[in-house]
Amino acid sequence: MAVADSVPGVSGGTIAFLLGFYEKFINSAHNFLMGTNEERKAAFPFLFKLGIGWVAGFSVCVLILSTLFHTYIYEISSVFIGLTLIAVPIVIIEEKEYIKGKYLNLIFTAIGIAVVPLLMMLSPATGGSGVDLTQVSIGLAIYLFIAAIIAVSALVLPGISGSTLLLIMGLYIPLISAVSAVMHLDFAYVPMLIAFGLGMIAGLAISVKVIRHCFACYRPQTIYLCIGLLIGSLYAIALGSTTLAEPMPAMSWQTFNVGLCILGAAILAALQLLKKRTEKNVNMKRE
Repeated sequence: MAVADSVPGVSGGTIAFLLGFYEKFINSAHNFLMGTNEERKAAFPFLFKLGIGWVAGFSVCVLILSTLFHTYIYEISSVFIGLTLIAVPIVIIEEKEYIKGKYLNLIFTAIGIAVVPLLMMLSPATGGSGVDLTQVSIGLAIYLFIAAIIAVSALVLPGISGSTLLLIMGLYIPLISAVSAVMHLDFAYVPMLIAFGLGMIAGLAISVKVIRHCFACYRPQTIYLCIGLLIGSLYAIALGSTTLAEPMPAMSWQTFNVGLCILGAAILAALQLLKKRTEKNVNMKRE
């Protein structure tokens, strides 16, 4: 999830959806932020383990992989395309009970497919680096707070990534640079990063409440929409290279790596098989 969230293109929510723990993530986040004390205690172990993995992955991306994304963006994107291509039939099979025969909801799939390219079209030619996050001001803090609410909403939704939206707002490069600086013990960026962090908490509370309600009350429509977002994310992945700090050409047949695409599909297929076996073992223990 952290690797996906760090790179413009696919969302960390997409990865959670592909690996089958998306709803558990949404419900746990909702219960931890707005539930009873008992619900918070029950949700904490899962969120703690997920959080440790996310922080570790994000730290690696900031410290090591940020340069590799520029050098091997097409290879990484090819893996994500493989993941996404096999994800669509997996989601359909997993959710067939809720979507079978409800084909009028394909309108939500069309909306999901259209949303990602429309948002990508708003992306500037470069990542933008003109915002100085060492300059503490009320106006910048409010802008960062609002931007974080918008970005984290995309982070938890399958489809376009929060990184892409931060690129649109000219904050992706400044924030990545600020996090990297703080990790190297330069604390001049801390006040504005705190403002952004508070916005992320607020955005997470709002978005998980809405998404949880949609899955509970409008599950077929939500699943059709998520399928559309997954399909639309292929466009975002292919154009992810154009939204880097130093833009590169969009992925073409020449830069697309078939072998790595197959590897991505194989990784998800293996994880899906592992998930099935784990569920089977859990059910056997309960019996």
